[in-house]
Order: sequence, then structure tokens, then C-alpha cells
Amino acid sequence: MTDLDSQYMRLALREARKGEGRTSPNPAVGAVIVRAGQVVGKGYHHQAGTPHAEVHALRGAGPQGRGATLYVTLEPCNHTGRTPPCSEAVLAAGIKRVVVGMADPNPRVAGNGARYLMQHNIPVTMGVLEAECRRLNRPFLKHIVSGLPWVIMKAGASLDGRIATRTGHSGWITGEQSRQQVHRLRDKMDAILIGVGTALVDDPALTTRLPRGGRDAVRLVLDTHLRLDPAARLITQSSPAPTWVFCGPEAKPARQRALEAAGTVVHRVGLDDDGRVALPEVLRLVGAARMNTLLVEGGAAVHAAFLLQRLVDEVMLFVAPLFLGGDGLPLAGPLGVSQVDDGPRLTRVTTRRFGEDVLIRGDLAWADTASS
Repeated sequence: MTDLDSQYMRLALREARKGEGRTSPNPAVGAVIVRAGQVVGKGYHHQAGTPHAEVHALRGAGPQGRGATLYVTLEPCNHTGRTPPCSEAVLAAGIKRVVVGMADPNPRVAGNGARYLMQHNIPVTMGVLEAECRRLNRPFLKHIVSGLPWVIMKAGASLDGRIATRTGHSGWITGEQSRQQVHRLRDKMDAILIGVGTALVDDPALTTRLPRGGRDAVRLVLDTHLRLDPAARLITQSSPAPTWVFCGPEAKPARQRALEAAGTVVHRVGLDDDGRVALPEVLRLVGAARMNTLLVEGGAAVHAAFLLQRLVDEVMLFVAPLFLGGDGLPLAGPLGVSQVDDGPRLTRVTTRRFGEDVLIRGDLAWADTASS
């Protein structure tokens, strides 16, 4: 590995980020082709079922790809899925060297792509900027290993950790810049989840609203007893994304029929020890539907349940410069923490300003094993 290898891999990562949030259940991958110190081709994976990053880069390079070096953030595939093997395309194009950011953990690849290239006398350098490449694709890595989505808990809160007033009013805690960032985040998510309490009080749309449009995530509602109104905006609004409702086994069939008649998908799942919808079963169903990312925008009870069961991988907390007081609704319900060191703690914490608000972002400590 050389400094130039790192430099060009950063360009490949920049390409990969263009597809972030659009490739599920596939990873986001970028590729750059370099010949005689010049970038002659680049590309990224746009969407599952479409050509991979290497193919886009090879097409861009054309004849100049012969004798060039390919930089790609993920090991080229060596199997036929919805697209042909990238390893064969690389060989046919006359690439003389391949530099890979990280090996593909998919059992169908698992070193076979690199091995195929080396067997055909193409040198392969592995692990260039591997940590950055893995971080980009943590949702894919977790899903391919566990079958579960990467879970981000997002909230807007006051300085004293309140997400609503004592009356339940929660509108406009954060400023416009924060709200726009939330929509940019939703645009990259496969699914977004709330509890039925939030749905009943706020009647949210949970859509993506950006100046140039955006993609709506699948909307999920935890509703043990099917209290959701079939006339709720979640259900009646015009959106290409469906709304799923998760209820317990004893929910009234008539309520289920009414929601399904309105276009909702209802899943009956088991209950946890507190008589609420079993979150692990919810996540398994989300993962089985090939969704890699889940944004949790629940209320205090939902946040606490996810934290207590260690189901949160990442937290994004938008903190606004105001106080709502101890009688306001807290960010999370009771966690049973008796010692400070026992509280769920964020690692790799970053901060960023959005107008007058501050975004605090970090990973839960247990997330390291979820995507390993």
C-alpha cells in the first residue's frame, strides 16, 4: 500500500457515498480507474439489481482501462446474481492491478473475487482504508452477518433532555436547519419507526420532504392493541412507501381488517415480558424484507425499550437551546440505571451545528460487535 493508493481509495469512497441509502440490500460501493497518474474512469453502485461500481468505472474508462489500476471500496464479486461477475469484467477489460478497500463478508464472495483475479495474474492489494470502507457499510455488514437492520435512534430534544412539553406538545423544538437534516437522513433510510402513542398525538406523515424531492422510507408503527386510526396521515397520504403496523396476537381482528382495508400491512407478532410488541421479532421481519437501515423516531417508551434491549446501534440527538422543565416528556423512559457507569454510553462521538442546534452523534458500545 502506498500514499497514492490511499489517495485514490478516498476518491473511490467519495464515489461510494453517492449511492448511500439507495443500494439496500447491497452495499454502497465506489470505484476509480487510474492510468499513468490520471483518473480515467469512476463510478458507483446506484441501486440493487443494476450494474456494480466496477462496471460503471470500466465503461467510463473504455480502452484507457487496459493496463490501468482499479481502486474499489469492496472486493469485486465473482458470482452471478442479478448482474454478471465483476471479476470477469475486470479481467476482460485488461486491468493490470486491483486495490481493494475491504473483503466482502457475503458468503457468496468471501475472498473468491480477489482469488479469481490473482489466479489470472492480476495483483490484488487488500485492506486500503479498510476502516473507512467498513464504516461506510456498517448497515450492510450487520445485515449480512445477523439478518438485522442497522438501528439509528433519532430525536430532537431540549437542553434538559425533553422531547415534548408537559402537555405532549413537541412541534418545533429544533430549528429549520435541523429539520432539513432530518429529511436528508430519512431520504437514506429503508424504514422509519414510531410507537402508536406518537402516531395518535402528533399524526405525523413520516415522509421525506426535500427541495428536490426524496425517497420515503417504509413507515413502521408499534401498536400492540391496534389503536391506530385508519384515517391517520401515515395511512391516507400519497406515498409510494407502505405503512406497516405491528400488533400483538390478541389485537381485535376487526381493527386489523379496517387497517388493511385502508392499505396498511399488519403483522401479528409476539409480546415481551411487559406485554408490548416484541422488538427482536420486529427487527427480524424488517431484516427479512431486505431492509438494511431503520430510523427509530419513537417516544420515551420506545427509546427506552430499544436501549434496554441493546437494539440501538447509533444515536443522532439534535439538541435545541431551550429548557422544557422536569414536567416535560423525557427522551427515554426508565432504564433502571443505578450507577453512572451502567448507563448506555456513546462512543466515537461527534458534534455538528445546524443553525442554533447541535447534533450529537455516536455509536453505542455494543454496535461494534453488531457489524463485525
